[in-house]
Amino acid sequence: MRRIRESARPECARRARIEGRRVLRYAIALCAIALGTNGLRAEPLKLRAQWPSSPGYMTPMIPFVPKGVFKHYGESYVVEPVFIQGSSQALTAFAANELELPGFTPQALSFAVLEAKLDVKAIGQWVSTDVPGTGKPGGFWVNKTEIKRVEDLKGKVVAVNGRGTAVGATAVLFLAKHGLKEGQDYQLVELRFDAGWPALESKRVATAYLIRPFDQMAAKNPDFEFLFGMGDVFGRQETGFMAAKPEFIAKNRAALVDFLEDQIRMRKWAYDPKTHAEAVKVLAQVMKQPEASLAYAYTPEDNAYRDPAMKIDVDALQHNVDVLKEAGMINQSIAVKNYVDPSLAEEAWKRVHATP
Repeated sequence: MRRIRESARPECARRARIEGRRVLRYAIALCAIALGTNGLRAEPLKLRAQWPSSPGYMTPMIPFVPKGVFKHYGESYVVEPVFIQGSSQALTAFAANELELPGFTPQALSFAVLEAKLDVKAIGQWVSTDVPGTGKPGGFWVNKTEIKRVEDLKGKVVAVNGRGTAVGATAVLFLAKHGLKEGQDYQLVELRFDAGWPALESKRVATAYLIRPFDQMAAKNPDFEFLFGMGDVFGRQETGFMAAKPEFIAKNRAALVDFLEDQIRMRKWAYDPKTHAEAVKVLAQVMKQPEASLAYAYTPEDNAYRDPAMKIDVDALQHNVDVLKEAGMINQSIAVKNYVDPSLAEEAWKRVHATP
């Protein structure tokens, strides 16, 4: 019996070693699962979102908005605000995959489809102007002691934020109605929005497109007056909307809906009288301006209209594009509805209203 027990010892040891390895593999598997769901969790989707001006665009505020407003920031996505002063420049960056979410205008969308041959979808509204019942829009201002009518701009310098932008198209089309051709009758120069008012005040340009608060500054000086705006050319203007490539949307739809949901909640936060001051404080920090000078933002006195549901007005956008075609700014019109995907914003809106 002793010999039998002694001969069994190697076999028992072998089985113990096998069982030990099984336990070790099981433990390793459990660790891998734990790490996969916690320590190795996928990084949030990085969204490079372009903006040309603020507070028109709320984009540069996004990283500084309180966590209570943004439910998903840092979890499913993060945002890198990218300043590019015009939509035409943003289109170039978008085509080169340097942006995920450019701010397009009707003209930029048309160029993307017709010239760049890009497959693109508009997924949410940033800003609209000349919307009935909303604040007075920005526009081109002049020193009325020198420019009394549009025709007086002949031989002068006209400032826009960029060629191919909504502002640039407004200048070219409106002046063309009055017999003035770009490059022949006047010079078009590109300036940042915040440089327009100083250039106009110092007479370096004859007219500049002024957004708030610069139009308010001009209005305080009796020598300056509003001459024309986007509404005189386009009517209601879908001035800026976020675009994305369909394959990017398909791959990252859940994170994009999270982003839009947070954007809708952000608009509610900014316009709510109870939290408006908090929003202005964040805006002032981002813009490095006194809070008092930005009190108009996110009120009926604002230049921009921001749809609570981020809904793009497809009929208005189609009209904007048709005007560009009629004026010869684009070779042909496009069926805008084919390049708008409202489903993400609609899903985000439902989520916001399904939760507190």
